[in-house]
Amino acid sequence: MGHKLKITGWVAVGVLAGSLTTISLQTVARNTLAPLPLEELQQLANVFGLVKNEYVEPVDEKKLITDAISGMVSSLDPHSVYYDKKSFKEFKEGTSGNFVGVGIEITQEEGLVRIVSPIEGSPAFRAGLKTNDLITKIDDTAVKGLTLNEAVKRMRGEPNTKVILTIYRKSESRTFPVTIVREQIKQQSVRAKMMEPGYAWIRISQFQDRTVEDFAKKANELYKQDPRIKGMVLDLRNDPGGLLNAAVAISAAFLPDNVTVVTTNGQTQESKQIFRATPRDYMSRSGSDPLKYLPVQMQNVPLVVLVNEGSASASEIVAGALQDHKRAVIMGSQTFGKGSVQTFRPLGPDTGIKITTSRYYTPAGTAIQAKGIIPDIMIDETAEGSPFAALRMREADLEKHLTNGQSEEQKDPEREKAREEALKKLEEESRKPAAERRPPEFGTENDFQLGQAINKLKGQPVLVSKTLVVRKEDKKEE
Repeated sequence: MGHKLKITGWVAVGVLAGSLTTISLQTVARNTLAPLPLEELQQLANVFGLVKNEYVEPVDEKKLITDAISGMVSSLDPHSVYYDKKSFKEFKEGTSGNFVGVGIEITQEEGLVRIVSPIEGSPAFRAGLKTNDLITKIDDTAVKGLTLNEAVKRMRGEPNTKVILTIYRKSESRTFPVTIVREQIKQQSVRAKMMEPGYAWIRISQFQDRTVEDFAKKANELYKQDPRIKGMVLDLRNDPGGLLNAAVAISAAFLPDNVTVVTTNGQTQESKQIFRATPRDYMSRSGSDPLKYLPVQMQNVPLVVLVNEGSASASEIVAGALQDHKRAVIMGSQTFGKGSVQTFRPLGPDTGIKITTSRYYTPAGTAIQAKGIIPDIMIDETAEGSPFAALRMREADLEKHLTNGQSEEQKDPEREKAREEALKKLEEESRKPAAERRPPEFGTENDFQLGQAINKLKGQPVLVSKTLVVRKEDKKEE
């Protein structure tokens, strides 16, 4: 397949329009165009003329046209989208893992921004910011009332510019300002550590440009710490996707050479592709193969893959490939179900559209779209269960979602009942102190699912979920 690929276009398999995507650099050039519906195009031109000349106040012609393009593309499905100059820049930053900012992973908590962790070596890391610090102000703007995206935009900016973050550190009962100089940040998408002698944990939070290199580096570090690793947990929970070639490479790290990792199928010949566990299918640029120097033991190390409702697209490619080839035990909960492929078509130097061109399938030919990967062993989030699982959005919840083309969609009468019960429980939970509501961080000793994965690797009993069930795809409204 490698000889077919030229770097002139982007193929994407993303989670949500405007958010993270799975992309592969490959040619999708089209030599012929379908005949144009001239009568309908004339009607569109007439409408443009009427609005331009007769609307109550003058309109911006360029905005009118871009809004028309945006509406046309977004009406197709949740993942087809038009990128103007600004959103195109953000799209590239999201998939490269590079941006200008302070270098922190964050989440929202009670209207404030909580630091999940500072990125190692970043300005925030050097400034001494810590996990669980709360950001109350960004420069002179109170964080309360801002969305998470708005807070992120205020912290990002041009290189070498300053931003003042007001921090509340609960453990020290004090509030203090920190002045940070923004710089180019390279996100660390891979974390790893030995959980206990013989058992390793390696987490991928997003599939980015450097993920494969970072994965190989972390894997080698793990084996230097303990050359006799007896089992490994690959943690893909809440991994929303990323680069397709990175997903193929991570799969290849554990699979025999040249086996099928994922296939795609659509209307055109170019959308019918097979991606295999071989460098020619996952190397997007010249250079040495990062997987070449992986420890040979990784090909046979007992493996558990952790997934949940937030595992999507590239994560599902990896989980599906390892499951179909019986290389790993998949544990957790049913994944997001993002199984469609998007192709980026440039419209100019800094604009373009991302349009759905095909569905993707596991090596066994199973479509993931609107269904997801079903774990071999369902595991709750905590020892007490997964009380809010019914509230989590998946592909099947999105308006205009594609069907998977393999099974008939059906309503699940138990779903609404489960949602009502979960909402009541959430209301009760909201009355508890914030410290009691906070879920344990992934990779800690309090991570219940990780503990169960290690039990499985040890051959010890696993506490299988008594409440999680395979979710049927809800009937699509026509």
